[in-house]
Amino acid sequence: MSISQINTNLQALTAQSSLNSVNSRLADTQLQLSTGLRINRAEDDAAGFSIASKLSSRLEGMDQAMRNIGDAKSVLDIAETGMNSIMDILIDMKSKAVQGSNDTLGDDERGFIADQITALGGEIDELAANTTFQGIDLLDDGAGDVTLTFQVGEGAAETLDVTLTQTNQTTLAIDTGIGALDGTDSTTFNSFISDIDAAIETLAGNFNQIGIDQSKLSIREENLDQAITSNSAARSRIQDADFAKVQSESVKLQILQQTATSALAQANTSPQSVLGFLG
Repeated sequence: MSISQINTNLQALTAQSSLNSVNSRLADTQLQLSTGLRINRAEDDAAGFSIASKLSSRLEGMDQAMRNIGDAKSVLDIAETGMNSIMDILIDMKSKAVQGSNDTLGDDERGFIADQITALGGEIDELAANTTFQGIDLLDDGAGDVTLTFQVGEGAAETLDVTLTQTNQTTLAIDTGIGALDGTDSTTFNSFISDIDAAIETLAGNFNQIGIDQSKLSIREENLDQAITSNSAARSRIQDADFAKVQSESVKLQILQQTATSALAQANTSPQSVLGFLG
């Protein structure tokens, strides 16, 4: 061994370089094991990192869209519940109108029935006013039908518009008939039966639209669920680590680390031995 080799320990430098490389690779495998990801930063796989990031962005949007659909379903469920209660009242009103149309009743009895129908009309308005979601009036906005736009996908164009029809005495066209009820005249009750039948028909049409919108939301929900599954699988294939493979690589690198450490120690010892011999 020459003096230059003693001053510049090439074996030690080589061993140190090898150890540094092993340590770096081992750190990467340990990071992959701790995160479960093959790609943790752009330098690991620039193209893969870019694709995985885009997929993650899409998935975040899809997850939120799924929650939006849940909110939309809640809105329709609340509206439907309110409409069911109003339908029950209309059916009760018809029963009383049929009763009031019978000439076997006296004026007092018919007057009591008129009062009951009037009170039921007030309940319809109260129900409509109290059917709300997050402060949004669903059945009695006061300014017309309520149109709500729901973001049901991660793309800007993936929206669904739902229109809820105002449902109160006026829009059901029963307010005039209620006001005309006369305890002394059975014909006013008979005429009101037609008003109630028309109101029930109108409300049935509103129920039909609610059902159509609920079906649309269910279809969007199913499609979105499939899209989430597909995109999650694609991201997993690109980004996730093969645990068994990484674990095996980690064990191999730990052995190489021990070997490189021993080689470095031996390389650092050799010049000292030569100097001792020369001394």
